[in-house]
Amino acid sequence: MRAPLLVATTTLSLLLCGVVAQFEDETTEYKGKHIGQLNSYHHQVSGDVYAVDANTILIRKFVYDGDGKDTFFWAGTSNRPGAEGFIVPDQNQKTNVLDKYYNEDFTLTLPSKRKITDIKWFSIFDINTQNNFGDVFIPADFTPPGYQELAKMQGTTNSINSDKVVVMDSKTVKIPAFTYDGKGGEVYFFAGEGPQPSSRGFIVPDELGYLAPLGIYFENDVILQIPGDKTVFQIDWLAVYDMKNHRDLAYVIINQDLNVPPSLVSVMEHKPGLPNCKMLHKNLMVAWESFPPQLTIQLAGHIKDDEYMAFGLSGAQGENKMVGGDVAVLYMDEFLGHVEDFNLTAKAVCHTVLGQEGGACNDEMMGGINSHQLRSATRENGITALTYRTTFQNLDDAGDLVIPESGPVSVIWAMGKVSERAHRIKEPSFHHTYSRMHTQIDFGNSEPYNDCISFTTDRKEVSAPWFVPPVFDPPRRFFSAKLGPGGGRRGFSGKTGLPASNLVWYIEGLMVPDIYLKRGLDYTFEVEGGSNPNSAEFYHPFIITDEPIGGYDRLTEEQRKNVRVLAGVEFTWRGKPRPTSAGRLCLWKHRNEGDRRRDDEINSFERFRNSLTYKCEDGDKAVLQVTPNVTWPDVVYYHSYTTPYMGWRIHVVDNFRRRPKFGNSGEHALPATLTSLALVTTFIFKIFS
Repeated sequence: MRAPLLVATTTLSLLLCGVVAQFEDETTEYKGKHIGQLNSYHHQVSGDVYAVDANTILIRKFVYDGDGKDTFFWAGTSNRPGAEGFIVPDQNQKTNVLDKYYNEDFTLTLPSKRKITDIKWFSIFDINTQNNFGDVFIPADFTPPGYQELAKMQGTTNSINSDKVVVMDSKTVKIPAFTYDGKGGEVYFFAGEGPQPSSRGFIVPDELGYLAPLGIYFENDVILQIPGDKTVFQIDWLAVYDMKNHRDLAYVIINQDLNVPPSLVSVMEHKPGLPNCKMLHKNLMVAWESFPPQLTIQLAGHIKDDEYMAFGLSGAQGENKMVGGDVAVLYMDEFLGHVEDFNLTAKAVCHTVLGQEGGACNDEMMGGINSHQLRSATRENGITALTYRTTFQNLDDAGDLVIPESGPVSVIWAMGKVSERAHRIKEPSFHHTYSRMHTQIDFGNSEPYNDCISFTTDRKEVSAPWFVPPVFDPPRRFFSAKLGPGGGRRGFSGKTGLPASNLVWYIEGLMVPDIYLKRGLDYTFEVEGGSNPNSAEFYHPFIITDEPIGGYDRLTEEQRKNVRVLAGVEFTWRGKPRPTSAGRLCLWKHRNEGDRRRDDEINSFERFRNSLTYKCEDGDKAVLQVTPNVTWPDVVYYHSYTTPYMGWRIHVVDNFRRRPKFGNSGEHALPATLTSLALVTTFIFKIFS
């Protein structure tokens, strides 16, 4: 009797292990709605089949020995797999004969917009021999995952309202037409478990990934991502929550029987290895360990290869202030990590102001020293992490702010694109993501602090750069040149492919348009770029050169030899350059100091320009007269004398007989039926009306 008992016990153990393994597998990651396991007939075919959405299939742990002669993924509407069917492209969207697979996970998209409910079966089928190697049947009443509507987000205070909330996938919730007056104080998107909202929930980053209190919304479509490794199946409610007063302003209940697609967002866990950690943004965390007088800090972020992270002390304690701040700028240059000490004297890249460096300047360039020592730098699984060592009491550099050994201190942070100041010299360009709330950290805390969560990738939303009409107007001889904001990723950076400065040129009210000039004609630029040379942020004489970056004043004598200045600079008898065309300051700016983080949400430059306000200081315009001649290249560039990445192209033509083809990789072509003059005139009429 012992042998049968042993067999029975072994069999039961194996079954239990299988159940446990299956249970663990199903609870660790949501994959969509399970269709079934592949029935295996030949060539070791096996795997699990899920519906991701109406026309996408996920196959997990797929096995096939690859020995079929003419074998494809195959689907059809007949009663069983046979010759009447169609090829389903493989995971690479190819219709090649299938190769060998061993325990692979991938998705397949049904061709010609077919839906899973349009087919009765899916198989691995050999067309030549008409053999079915494995299949799964689609139940007659099968409903594939899709968007699921919930209730509206409605409140009794602060004008909170919305259309019906939509669960888009297992990590993504959309609040359509969301309205909130922004006056509730410490109000966040909040989620958690339980029958109703409570303080035991957690902050859901806003649609831009920030963990800051909510600003003003007016009928905005807000798309939120459940943070870290959590999904909608782990929460019971989503709320607009006042953390200071521990009350909800509005909320919706999350149903637990949602049939939604699995999220395609990747979860990227990062363990900094230091006892303290604080989440600054969905894509940025800071960790630290203190052994006075030494302080070890790690900055880790989900950033692109050509981007930097910055972190340090605020320019004013008790405030979130960039100007006056003292920060470490960290980035990777291929395989090498860098940490550099920067002082922030103005919202501008570093350049000379009356013989003194001003703006975001490296301490070493200002006569100081780099107070930070790099300890390690890694880039793994989508996360860039750099660890450096600094000191609490630094008396070696007068430009550094002191980190207290105990007690909270106000900090600032930013992320942006690394630009190149000169050959092999890197520097931060104007940030695209930055601290928007007052944040304090006690680096000498006695009890470990950790609110960090796993990073997640962004949804793959494609935002095309704005189309900005060129200035192609044969009779025009006068141009106005003023300053304005760069418009985020859809503005200057999207149009030019270059890093953005804080301000850029607006020509005839258009953000860095392409300009067309004819050789031999006289042109006048009326410049209003700021004439105060004491200002690192608002002093921008207008110049024209043959290179695309600008900031001629920052170049070394050797670098200037490779740049041809065509207008806007005169040289003293000693060969020293001097700008000639600055003028009073005229500036387009966000109304009421609006939130420039939301620039990317505006779908056209016309609407963006209409969201700005315009103001000029007292004084006169500067006048720059130019006459392109035969020595001018076909393409030249207008710039700021002091600051790079503020201007764009001038096309120099011999005649205006042939209308150029407008549009490039970052722009849409103009309709052929419109003349350029009519288009520009109409556009300017719209934005100034």
